[in-house]
Amino acid sequence: MHLARFPRVKLCHAPTPLEFMPNLTKLLGGPQLWIKRDDCTGVATGGNKNRKLEFLMGEALAQGADHVVTQGAVQSNHVRQTAAVAAKLGLKCTVVLEHRIQTNDPDYLESGNVLLDKLLGIDIEYRDGGTDMQAAIEAVGERLKSKGTRPYVIPGGGSNATGALGYAHVALELLAQANEMGLRIDRLVHATGSAGTQAGLVAGLEALNSGIRVLGIGVRLPRERQEENVHKLAEATAAKLGLKGGIRRDAVEANCDYVGAGYGIPTEGMAEAVRMVARSEGIFLDPVYSGKGMAGLIDLVRKGAFGKEENVVFLHTGGQVGLFGYRDFFTGAAA
Repeated sequence: MHLARFPRVKLCHAPTPLEFMPNLTKLLGGPQLWIKRDDCTGVATGGNKNRKLEFLMGEALAQGADHVVTQGAVQSNHVRQTAAVAAKLGLKCTVVLEHRIQTNDPDYLESGNVLLDKLLGIDIEYRDGGTDMQAAIEAVGERLKSKGTRPYVIPGGGSNATGALGYAHVALELLAQANEMGLRIDRLVHATGSAGTQAGLVAGLEALNSGIRVLGIGVRLPRERQEENVHKLAEATAAKLGLKGGIRRDAVEANCDYVGAGYGIPTEGMAEAVRMVARSEGIFLDPVYSGKGMAGLIDLVRKGAFGKEENVVFLHTGGQVGLFGYRDFFTGAAA
């Protein structure tokens, strides 16, 4: 798996820490719980999207782009990280934010990621919930092109085969850390949404014949659709890497029982997970992705889904800035 063949801009503070969580492990009675801190990737408070942006921005610069266009929900972590990386590289940035959650809460609409987006000075456009957001950013790209700019359009979450290379690279990084530590990893668990993180991990770990099973905890779609999206993108990523034989369908596993009422809508399980990890390990999760991912992991541990001596790594994808957009929920929910 020779990733140096692809254009890349080094952005991340890597390798990110791989840490044991002794207090959470004791609190839940096993398995042995570890955390891969991709909330510590650096740019714009960190997060998993910086991994994808290393290859996406590498490709953009190789193509001579001077303007990047992307999209996400109002409190999008991907948009915040893309905007910051664009600033770092001297590129202009236009983003399209979808009102995916129907709310008039000023914290959600103006604080958290939105505040940082505005500090970064990007151009922001809004669309109603249910808009075809890929079509929307492609239209923005065409409009910018007609004005003489050279736009590079990045899909939501940075989730295409180029972006997923970032997490194929994390597969290499994680195995190197585990081998150095003498750590046998049995399962890797993380929140899965736009599919790029999970697809890259699956493609990379399959290419490396790691024997590590990946479980995505869904935050938006039903299981069948999520697994289909991940498998399709994992296949495209494997093809880009030159991996022969493709990706086994059973290598893609998602559990979407913890979405709740919908994307970005808080659940009591998420609130419990955020508080539990903060109070046991001093680590903050986010309300949309890692909080629901950890809620799923905690519930599965309680149901005996893992052996007590298994080593389970939770990939922290970042997004803590989003907590400020949910202030009323956390201050109103039982502490």
